[in-house]
Amino acid sequence: MCGRFSLHANPEVIALAFRLGIAPEWNARYNITPSSKIVIVRADAAQGRVAALFKWGLIPGWAKDPAIGNKLANARGETVDEKPSFRNAFRRSRCLIPASGFYEWKTVAGRRQPYYMHPVGAPLFAIAGITERWQGPDGVVETCAIITTGPNGVMRDIHDRMPVILAPDDYDVWLDPRNQSVAALKPLIKPCADSTMAAHAVSTRVNAPRHDDAGLIEPLQTGGPGAD
Repeated sequence: MCGRFSLHANPEVIALAFRLGIAPEWNARYNITPSSKIVIVRADAAQGRVAALFKWGLIPGWAKDPAIGNKLANARGETVDEKPSFRNAFRRSRCLIPASGFYEWKTVAGRRQPYYMHPVGAPLFAIAGITERWQGPDGVVETCAIITTGPNGVMRDIHDRMPVILAPDDYDVWLDPRNQSVAALKPLIKPCADSTMAAHAVSTRVNAPRHDDAGLIEPLQTGGPGAD
């Protein structure tokens, strides 16, 4: 799964990395949690790639209760094209989710130690996502979910799941709403190459969503897990 990530790049850097005509309105975040508004990149027939703010936690269009989104922050890549909650979005409404890095937890000596995964040789990850529009009593709510897969070599000793991280050459195929071929899309759902990602232990301060500062992504100093 993926339950926390960061996006602290300058908006102009995000625009450059994703070939956006207009930079997103975004302030650096180091501890993004489900239910937050996050930056997504999608294809627009008139404007090309555009950024928008969507709520993290997908609400299917057919849902009666929007609270279902609290349980749908992640979609398993192995079944994303089959599950009723995700299959329509997977075929017709995919997105990229810019991230400076993401967190995962490993049990070490009986306690959960957070690790921070970040890109090597690039300013950002492009996490594969799906989006939905839900019509509520107060208007349309736009939501998204992160697609996950099994671990690569960097993640294997930390956790058994990770986000699907797409290579730049695959962005257009993923974003094109005309591409509804499961056979063409499913091969993209795989762990990224080990060489594109690095990981290090970080302070347990990240466990508390109230903490949201640059210190969260700093490598843990020798001497054990940091305190809240």
